[in-house]
Amino acid sequence: MDKLSRSFFARDTAEVARDLLGAVLVRNLEFAPLRGKIVETEAYYGEGDPPSHASSGRTGRSKIMWEKPGLAYVYLIYGVHLMFNVVTESPATPGAVLIRALEPLEGLDIMKSNRGGVGTGDLTDGPGKLTQAFEIGKEKNGEDLVRSSELWLSEGSTHERDEIETSGRIGVSQGEDEQLRFFLVNNGFVSR
Repeated sequence: MDKLSRSFFARDTAEVARDLLGAVLVRNLEFAPLRGKIVETEAYYGEGDPPSHASSGRTGRSKIMWEKPGLAYVYLIYGVHLMFNVVTESPATPGAVLIRALEPLEGLDIMKSNRGGVGTGDLTDGPGKLTQAFEIGKEKNGEDLVRSSELWLSEGSTHERDEIETSGRIGVSQGEDEQLRFFLVNNGFVSR
């Protein structure tokens, strides 16, 4: 499978979020690859999008959202969960897509071990769960997903594109009515 190109990410954030459904996240560990199909995403813009880290301008945490598209944006929330995002738009325009859930495809035993032995259905059905299962830590913040040999996104199946649904974003108090969450209908790995 081909890696997604820089031009794929250098587009409107909501379009990228929608088009990432069905793509495959690959984490190449030293001893084995992990792969999972993206089944749920959320789009975040800059100014004018209150839940976005970029809504108040550049900060130490959010400055990566103004960098080149295709970079990983990994941050900690609530002091517990790591979130994996992909930078979108052009370098002058902030944007990022949160990868909310994956359907595990390869490396299930490793994912289960990384998640403390939970069952397959609970491995990657949430943004904090998938970073733990895929061993995506803060050190991956800024990783170039277009050039990396350890973490990247590749093309996946497109047959489910017509089974996409949208909703408001989860866990935000402002902008929750914006239809910027995208997910594959009837996929058991979409977050609850």
